[in-house]
This record gives sequence, structure tokens and C-alpha cells, in this order.
Amino acid sequence: MTSGAIDKKLLIDDCSARLWAAERERTRIAPLSAAHPELSEADAYAIAARTLERRGRRRIGFKLGYTSAAMRAQMGISQPNFGILTDDLLIADGSARIDSEALVHPLIEPEITLLIGRDLNAAGQTRATVFAAVEAAMASLEVVDTRYESYTFTSPDNIADNSSSARVLLGPPQPMGKLGDLRLCGVLLSSGGELIDQGIGANALGDPLLALAWLANFLAECGSSIPAGSIVMTGGLTRAHPGHRGRGFIAEFAELGTVSAAF
Repeated sequence: MTSGAIDKKLLIDDCSARLWAAERERTRIAPLSAAHPELSEADAYAIAARTLERRGRRRIGFKLGYTSAAMRAQMGISQPNFGILTDDLLIADGSARIDSEALVHPLIEPEITLLIGRDLNAAGQTRATVFAAVEAAMASLEVVDTRYESYTFTSPDNIADNSSSARVLLGPPQPMGKLGDLRLCGVLLSSGGELIDQGIGANALGDPLLALAWLANFLAECGSSIPAGSIVMTGGLTRAHPGHRGRGFIAEFAELGTVSAAF
């Protein structure tokens, strides 16, 4: 191994250690790019993978970030990315309380989550091919929580931070064969009895199934895949809203049902 390769490995491990400590200790750190502007997206995924090793929990699926044009504009991110979901982040009950004290500065957003029924392990995936692999869809809320000082960061910063993953709330799975076009699936997000935002399935890269195809193809290029049994969160359908202590949210999805959370 060359000295350059050793230095890169040490850099990746150090960045991962800083992010992992920030998550466990609920502290805020400067974006990694502030000290390391040369970090690439490939480096960032390697940092996230190293933190996944540190976490030591069972992988349950993937989360897509910034599939919504509104979210990309809000956060200054130019293209989608993904993070890995583990069992400690999952709240299967579609109505739950979130401990805001365990997080740094949480935001919440409604998403359509897909349950994968068979392996997606090849490149060239299309809407039609991934549709055949999806077993069910679920209403869901994602709580994102960057470990940085604020939500001002570069794309590599966000990827290294596992796409700001924090908590996942899922409603009951609805078989795909009983659902209409997910592009047309609307969601109303309310808080304190007032409608605060709304979105539609098409906000996720034009179609939640196309978002899934993007992920499958991206992973195939990296020599990875989406195993059967995985869940895939296809991206926020609205802007992300602050999860202040004492604040509650209800997301009502056409056909998929309702999920709620209270901080």
C-alpha cells in the first residue's frame, strides 16, 4: 500500500470517528469540507461506510436524499445521494414519540417507502424492471439530523454524514398490486392542526420508482445491490420542517394511510 493510500485511509477513518462521536455525544462539528475541501463524493461514501462499521447494527435498507427539487433548492445540493438505514433508526409504529434530546437539530419530512421483494443486483434498471421487484409501498416520515453546525454543507459533507439519517417511521405496507400510480400519490403534512406543506409522489425524481431505479443503477456501478427484504425511502416530498420539542406532525397519504410523530 502506498503512503498516499495509507494517508487516505487514515483521513477516512478520522473523519468517520469525528462524525460518530458527534452523533453519540450530540455535539455539532464543522463540515468536513472546511478542513478537507479536496474530499470527493467517493471519499464521502467511504467515510459513511466506515461509520456504518462503527455502528455495528443490522442493515435494513437505504434512504435516498435530495430526490426532491424543492429539497435540493432548500439545501443547495445539486444531485441525489443515499444513506444506509440500520435497525436502530427504525420506528415501525406509524405513530410515535421522538426523543428530540437524543438528536442535534432534527427536521422531518414525509416520504414514500418501498419494500423490495426480490434482489435488484444488476445495472440497466428501469421503471418497469424495478416495479416488478417492489412488494409494497408505505407511508413514512423521516427524521433527518445533520451532525454539523448547521444545514449548510457540501454534497460530500452530507454523504459522509450518511445523508443526515436519524429516524424512520413507517406505516403498514400496502401491496403494490392494490395501489395506483405512485407519481400521483399526494401527501398533506400538518402540524398543530394546521396544514403546513403538501407534496406528491412525482416530487421524488419524477417518480418513486425512478428514484429506486437510480439507486439500483448507482449501486450496480459500485459493485453493490439492493437485497430482497430491504426498505428504500425514496426521498422527501416536501420541504423539511424543524422537529422542535413539543411539536407534532401528521402526514396523510392518498391510498397509503397516515403516519404521525411528536417530539
